[in-house]
Amino acid sequence: MSKRVLIVDDDPAQRRILEEVIKRLGYQTRTAASGDKALDILLGPDAGTISLVLLDLVMPGIDGLEVLAKLNGKPAIPPIIVETANGSIDAAINAMRAGAVDFVVKPASPERLECSIKNALKIEQLSGEITRMKKKADGKLTFKDLIISTEPMERVVSLGQRAAQSNIPVLIEGESGVGKELIARAIQGESERAGGPFVTVNCGAIPENLIESTLFGHEKGSFTGAHEKRIGKFQEADGGTLFLDEVGELPLEAQVKLLRALQEGEVDPVGGKRPVKVNFRLISATNRDMIQLVKEGKFREDLYYRLNVFPVWVPPLKDRLEDVPQLAMHFLSRFAAEEGKRVSAVSDDAMDLLTKYSWPGNVRQLENAMFRAVVLADRSELSVAEFPQVAAHVTGYQTVVPDAPPPAEPKGSFEGPALLGAENYIPRTVEIRAGNENGSIGIPAISDSGDIRPLDAIEADMIRLALGRYRGHMTEVAKRLGIGRSTLYRKMQEYGLESRTG
Repeated sequence: MSKRVLIVDDDPAQRRILEEVIKRLGYQTRTAASGDKALDILLGPDAGTISLVLLDLVMPGIDGLEVLAKLNGKPAIPPIIVETANGSIDAAINAMRAGAVDFVVKPASPERLECSIKNALKIEQLSGEITRMKKKADGKLTFKDLIISTEPMERVVSLGQRAAQSNIPVLIEGESGVGKELIARAIQGESERAGGPFVTVNCGAIPENLIESTLFGHEKGSFTGAHEKRIGKFQEADGGTLFLDEVGELPLEAQVKLLRALQEGEVDPVGGKRPVKVNFRLISATNRDMIQLVKEGKFREDLYYRLNVFPVWVPPLKDRLEDVPQLAMHFLSRFAAEEGKRVSAVSDDAMDLLTKYSWPGNVRQLENAMFRAVVLADRSELSVAEFPQVAAHVTGYQTVVPDAPPPAEPKGSFEGPALLGAENYIPRTVEIRAGNENGSIGIPAISDSGDIRPLDAIEADMIRLALGRYRGHMTEVAKRLGIGRSTLYRKMQEYGLESRTG
């Protein structure tokens, strides 16, 4: 969905001109004929629909500077660009001090307006990302800070807000990459524990012999290697929230102690003489079928019902594709700033492609796709060409992979063919052209049965080609293949190859 610009000007002719110009720039518009009407919109229930304000400074009644003064310090106010026929430095300084992000002089050209609007929206997106990061670090992230616009996610928000009003244990279920941890952080941010510690434990990433020590802590000397006392994650979360990610991966022994911690509100450190009281809020998450784990005896039934008091299901991205454009633009702004790239838009075709893909890796996959696209981009707008992996899986789209420039010819006695891209589309052959009309050397990427050949088979062919190409000079072969000599010898031994001497 395009951004909406609020045009505030007492001159009806000027409003119509600005409205037409801004619509041609691709934005939606809304108008207000006075400062008080603008305040009613920006401080009312429709405030969330406005992405930017174009504000005339000189108006009867409440003028632009007074509007800025009344909005200063209010939450969720969109960026404001002021315009006036008076191009004095004093007017610009006063407007910027009052909270405006930019200043244009009437009559502003469409090019000047477009530049100012894009810069203001970019600043707003980056400041929003910084705010979210700070809130996340401080344990104060709320559902209003999340990018959510579809009905399935609104149900998630409704459940999360209700759960936040108590200390009830919450089990967040959903596929990997849907944002379960962000939902957990938002639940804490809207609860009485906001600002407290938010301790995350990935239950599937802890070695089995260290799970008890990690969760419940240990005393000095309680086992080999315990050189000092260590508090566990439960004690770290005292006064805040403990988030157990992938809780279905917990071994049965740890499940017993977790059940006691939930029932009694205390933990037993390894080697400890007495239990330790802890005050924590437990939120768990899983991408597994917990009922099936219970049936298979891999998860305790009593613990499951203790965790699953308040279940929250987060739908996959394929069931809420309407969120994709807003998420994509959010990631675009973030990665463009991180990479120092002047990329600010996604073409209509590329956005259409993104909203037609099923996203099996969910939001995390979309994030990575946007990161790769920003790194690949050479222009200010992302096109379908920056999303080759996505285009390959969506019917009706085909992306052209640009030819890579040929590498420099080897010097000295190693003159010969250079490596070139074989085709403009998905290659069937890794081709080495001889540079003449007599033919070329090809390493097939597709087997006779039509399947992709294993990488080790293609790698073995490349090593054979390099050995012959550089007449068995191992230093040069290793250099051209981009590997060390010891690695080259090891791979030759694995593939049963012998050095070719010149």
